[in-house]
Amino acid sequence: MSAELIVSVSGIRDETCYLAAGFADEMDARGVRLSLLVAPRLKDKYRLADDAVTAAWLRERREHGDAVVLHGYDQAATKRRRAEFATLSRHEAKLRLLAADRVLEQAGLRTRVFAPPRWVASTGAMSVLPEAGFRSMAGLGAVHDLARGTSQRGRVLGIGEGFKVEPWWCRALILGAGRTAKRGGLVRLSISAKQLGNEGPRRAMLDAIDLALFHEAASNVYRWNSSASELGAA
Repeated sequence: MSAELIVSVSGIRDETCYLAAGFADEMDARGVRLSLLVAPRLKDKYRLADDAVTAAWLRERREHGDAVVLHGYDQAATKRRRAEFATLSRHEAKLRLLAADRVLEQAGLRTRVFAPPRWVASTGAMSVLPEAGFRSMAGLGAVHDLARGTSQRGRVLGIGEGFKVEPWWCRALILGAGRTAKRGGLVRLSISAKQLGNEGPRRAMLDAIDLALFHEAASNVYRWNSSASELGAA
């Protein structure tokens, strides 16, 4: 069984778009597609709706073959030290999902794939995703096909946005990616756009990707396919 490789970038906004763009160029050179995790609102009053440059770049990347994935509404902690969707009720989750969906639709970036901030969603949030129109959900330990009720196991190995950035963790991430690819598993790598500006984390992510490719992992993205039981089209 051949391995799969999914590489995602989060925290894409006005201040980090150039970092994501540079990383995307490096992925293009390797034949690796990206899953771009997008939130309509971020801290410091950032609004995607007011950022035409980033929205245009995201649309261009999707046309190029990358995937756009909804990554929360505003990523605000709903309880102390808990990620936005980690403890939400069905009702609260649905309100945030529908609001985020509207913003992405208006920006020409609508998607049927959801990855909660820090990859954690409550039972209520999970249960309401299909009702809100979503067909796939990427969680911390698996990618879920919500329409078919199936899952593909594979834990996210990340840098930044809830994951450590220290050198020991970066080394562990590289080794973990290599082990998973060697045994033909699903390699899921994620980095925040901000960390792409730091040489150590950025180099570690590139080394992990290159090691997975060395073990012949095939590039994929978070998506939903209506005609096949796999990570389908966004």
